[in-house]
Amino acid sequence: MDNPWILDPLHMTLRLVLALVLGGLVGLEREQNNHPAGFRTHILVCLGASLIMLLSMYGFGQFVNEPNVRLDPARLAAQVITGIGFLGAGTIVLNGNSISGLTTAASLWVVAAIGLATGAGFYYSAVVTTLFVLIILWILNKVEKKWLRGKQLRTVCIEMSDRPGGLASVTSVLAVQGAEIRKVAIVQLGTSGSGQSQVRITLSLRLGKPELLMAAAEELKALGDVSNISVE
Repeated sequence: MDNPWILDPLHMTLRLVLALVLGGLVGLEREQNNHPAGFRTHILVCLGASLIMLLSMYGFGQFVNEPNVRLDPARLAAQVITGIGFLGAGTIVLNGNSISGLTTAASLWVVAAIGLATGAGFYYSAVVTTLFVLIILWILNKVEKKWLRGKQLRTVCIEMSDRPGGLASVTSVLAVQGAEIRKVAIVQLGTSGSGQSQVRITLSLRLGKPELLMAAAEELKALGDVSNISVE
């Protein structure tokens, strides 16, 4: 390629196909784990970013010799990084005290960067980045599940009869399971059909193992005056 502003169809196709493959590899991992943006979404983002990079670099080559035209190959590519934020924001969901979708939003942003790198011809950096992303999503995800999930805050919501010692019985059950209670909120609900006053106790806590939370929920349910339990 003697002229840096012209790219032949073969190399252009190669870059688009490579963007499709690399984006698909990342999207396959997201699809297997049932995340909002999956296989096709990641392919489209990577392929679109690659096309925009190709357009930015080679789409205006016929104007390069015009005296009043100054070409900037990065001008369209720069807008991709900003624009992909709107797509990533759609995958982020706030659920109680937890936020999900941040990793998927980050993977979309990285896939867009991989597409730009592929469109610009930086094959090595695009492939290596894809490998790093797959390592992060596959291997480090297993490490996080094994070692870090216990540090996440969980929310337990309990509706029960308002009786003396009710909160103490709840916290004692959780303490036996090794829960670290960080916040407690109590709301008066009124009276039930039997005339018993009801309260809602909301606790934010940490547990070393997620399965202990289910065991604690079973024990709380067995207290007798507990009418409803929800765990987030």
